[in-house]
Amino acid sequence: MTLDQKVLAHNDDLAGRNRAWLGERGIVALNVMSSPGSGKTTLLERTAADLSAGSPISVIEGDQETLLDARRLSAAGARTVQVNTGTGCHLDATMVARALAALEPPDGSTVFVENVGNLVCPALFDLGERARVVLMSVTEGADKPLKYPHMFRGADVLLLNKIDLLPHVDFDMTACRDAARRLRPGLRVLPVSATRGDGLAAWYDWLAETRRAPT
Repeated sequence: MTLDQKVLAHNDDLAGRNRAWLGERGIVALNVMSSPGSGKTTLLERTAADLSAGSPISVIEGDQETLLDARRLSAAGARTVQVNTGTGCHLDATMVARALAALEPPDGSTVFVENVGNLVCPALFDLGERARVVLMSVTEGADKPLKYPHMFRGADVLLLNKIDLLPHVDFDMTACRDAARRLRPGLRVLPVSATRGDGLAAWYDWLAETRRAPT
């Protein structure tokens, strides 16, 4: 077994423990991944502001440095803990276990894990999540699924964000959706604008469906 395989095997074991811990408490954890600047924090900020009154929302905020995003999410109504990875390019199951202990999310609640902005490393590490949310913006190339197949192959839902900018950018929505679905047949693809609110009802419906789905 190579060193990489040993690291991933150890991580997977810890992720399984996280999944069991969350399942025992009826907590749904979602791993949110994207490139830097795709709008993860804005999406979660809007989601927390719209939904936290009905059901508690917590966020594990992953960044290499700063507390900037964690402060935004706390102000929006989410229980938040910051995990700074330093030179690390992703969160792992150990980091998430420690963050969950600090957060103490209520039973039956939702936990979003905002992973470090990166389309490569985060795709490799199971954190114990119920589902994986991949976000990309229309300001990125429509060929992202072809360039980063492992990330999109593992997605449970793909959010195409910043659709309010479509009139100003050259982005082929159909080509992007088709490329993603070749990697993940039947993938749910939701066009949204986290700032303007377009498509968020469909995103919230997906969240509700995921919460109701059996584990």
